[in-house]
Amino acid sequence: MHILLIEDDALLGDGIEQGLTALGFTVAWVTRAADALAAWKSTDFDVLILDLGLPDRDGRQALVQWRRAGLHQPVLILTARDAVADRIDGLNAGADDYLVKPFDLDELAARLQALLRRCRGASQPLIEHGRLCVDPQRQQVWLAGQPVPLPRREMSLLLALLQSRGRLLTADQLADRVYGWVDGVESNALAVHIHNLRRKLGNRVVETVRGGGYRLGAPL
Repeated sequence: MHILLIEDDALLGDGIEQGLTALGFTVAWVTRAADALAAWKSTDFDVLILDLGLPDRDGRQALVQWRRAGLHQPVLILTARDAVADRIDGLNAGADDYLVKPFDLDELAARLQALLRRCRGASQPLIEHGRLCVDPQRQQVWLAGQPVPLPRREMSLLLALLQSRGRLLTADQLADRVYGWVDGVESNALAVHIHNLRRKLGNRVVETVRGGGYRLGAPL
């Protein structure tokens, strides 16, 4: 899952980024509403985490504008504002969930997974594709009932394909979902991960569209 984190507190933002990354998420972190808008317009994110107390603009006002501008991704407000009226205002502004600081990282991760399932019309936590079964929350994969261990990058790649089933993703879009905004990624790194997925799960798991990009292959 590719997440846009909008949080101006450096210590908290760094902790969320590192914690969610350790749980298998790909996180892009910005500290201002203006940077968030630019990131949303240029990158394909699955979910946004939004703090309300941003230095350049109130997060609620920014969310209202983004929804009017066409933002369709689910948004989780993460804030210290804990009054019932604040929760109601945040949800009415276009948020899909509301979590108050301080919070538990595992709860945040579970809420993000639930948001994505709800957005995509899936009530079950497991993703199935033929003989392939994936538990995104526990970062586990089975092929024909047998567990297949995958390192974090390969898991991110597989989830990006599964969650974009039917869509063609360019190499840049896939790289964003796998690496986020990490500098110094080798040019052939994505190709290596795709090769490893095919070796472990079968050649059909990733379909290459010449001149276009990649998409999830036919059910295994």
